[in-house]
Amino acid sequence: MKDEAKRDELNRLAGEVLDISRNRLLVNLRYMDTALTFHGREVCRGSFGTDGRVLFYDPSFVLRTYAASKEKLAAVCLHSVLHCIFCHPFAGADIDMRTWDLACDIAAESVISELGLPCTRTDDEGEKSGMLRRIRRETGFLTAEKIYSALRKGELSEAKTDEGLKRLEELFTADDHSYWYKDIAQPPASQAVMTDEAKLSQDDLSLHDDWKKIAQQIEMEIETFAKVKGRFASSLVQNLRSVNRERYDYSDFLRRFASVNESMKVSDDEFDYIYYNYGLTHYKKMPLIEPLEYREDSRIRDFVIAIDTSGSVAGDEVQSFLQKTYSILKSRESFQTRINVHIVQCDAQIQSDDVITSEADIERYIDTMEIRGLGGTDFRPVFDYVDHLISEGEFSDLRGLIYFTDGLGVYPPSKPDYRTAFVFVESGYNVPEVPVWAMKVVLRPEEL
Repeated sequence: MKDEAKRDELNRLAGEVLDISRNRLLVNLRYMDTALTFHGREVCRGSFGTDGRVLFYDPSFVLRTYAASKEKLAAVCLHSVLHCIFCHPFAGADIDMRTWDLACDIAAESVISELGLPCTRTDDEGEKSGMLRRIRRETGFLTAEKIYSALRKGELSEAKTDEGLKRLEELFTADDHSYWYKDIAQPPASQAVMTDEAKLSQDDLSLHDDWKKIAQQIEMEIETFAKVKGRFASSLVQNLRSVNRERYDYSDFLRRFASVNESMKVSDDEFDYIYYNYGLTHYKKMPLIEPLEYREDSRIRDFVIAIDTSGSVAGDEVQSFLQKTYSILKSRESFQTRINVHIVQCDAQIQSDDVITSEADIERYIDTMEIRGLGGTDFRPVFDYVDHLISEGEFSDLRGLIYFTDGLGVYPPSKPDYRTAFVFVESGYNVPEVPVWAMKVVLRPEEL
């Protein structure tokens, strides 16, 4: 009974200490009040972490940490909460877990460091800040996705050796991530990539959506606070924007350009073999229903791919973008027998217009393409040029225009008569806003 009473008292004290740490954070982070309130706590042995729903903690760890440094415990609590706000626990199975864990820890600690709260200031803060500055110089803004990509590609100088990698883990690890993966089988590291098709259970998807709503609420409240209080930590704002940014699936987007056409193929979906075979059996090989000769297909016909060839857009990214676009179209059997695709290069003026009418044309164009321009950026000439082509009868059914760019240019003042999307490659800087009438498609560098 004495042991049980002692354990209950230990648990009670640990719960009170967690409440104190939460309240200390709330004094400085009122816009995170929802995020800092977990619906459940569960006592465990030897660890501190969360799956996004429950906070798991070892009472001995909590009390020991608090006794040594109140600031350290508050920092660990905020670290775990930031993981949830940034949706780190919901990456799915298609990742290298060790690399993802480190990337997430660096992203969380970068926010804590930039916030500079007295209640989370620890003895190793100086060393962390120095390391974060060096990492930021190589990756730009410190989001988990960018850090993960840099680690996977071996682009982070601090992690090129096993000793360097272990030092980063020792410096930035604060909580236990095993709760993120309890229902996930780990793929081989060589196959681990970041994807938007990460397989999550329905419960995980629901929880992910809940935290995404919290992130959206925090971003809105920060915008309100910023008008009064001034700037906020750039890493916090950038991570929130990364979570809250609406992403379009590029394959789905291309299907929006499809137009319905008849093709000379049997429509298996509309053909009923029961009646067909019944006729053959009972009416001396006379089928009751003839196969349908036509079916409706969604095929790509007329559209425009515009390429920003200003000096700020890299030529290798342009080629990769065209290759990706072509691969999607080819894999989905979207090409007509004859197509009419205009690939227009433009900086501040039209530089070239290459007309693609077959698969062979686009393969040849990608292999031999030459970037022309490298001046300033103005989107208006492309729209004026496409309007001219329409008036000349160049397109019979223009489905839309895809503009590959960095977004730093002059947009048309009014909505065109066709769908338009501006496609960006995610970088270390904010993705520019586009007009309300246009779609914004953001591709991660690894997607190219």
